[in-house]
Amino acid sequence: MRLRLGIVLALLAGSVAFLLVKGLGDATVFFRNADEAVAARDELGTKRFRLQGTVVAGSVEQRGDAVEFDVEFHCVAVHVRHEGDPPELFQPGIPVVLEGRFAEPPSDVYESDTIFVRHTNEYRAEERERLEIAEREGCP
Repeated sequence: MRLRLGIVLALLAGSVAFLLVKGLGDATVFFRNADEAVAARDELGTKRFRLQGTVVAGSVEQRGDAVEFDVEFHCVAVHVRHEGDPPELFQPGIPVVLEGRFAEPPSDVYESDTIFVRHTNEYRAEERERLEIAEREGCP
């Protein structure tokens, strides 16, 4: 009886530990603006992170099953290759948050597998400061 109880408790403890490690691992996907990502390129390596920027007008090109475009923040651009179809509201001039990583070195291409299009009033209220900076500091 005690052996069964010990086994059940060990399985339960193992499950809780797994969920904690998995949850904390997913929570460490951190957030960088395009200028911060370029500045920390060597430090980031191929770690996953979220990249924020505004889609640069004239940079969007469909290439087979992927779409390539540039995002910029504080006049620093990052070239993005996204596998799959972008969301319906994706278009030049809008702020996006991408999830992915830089391609294997020596590439400066960000490989995205998720695009979040930030278009709601709630986002504009939450990220008002970031959006105002991006609009105010338009690039030459």
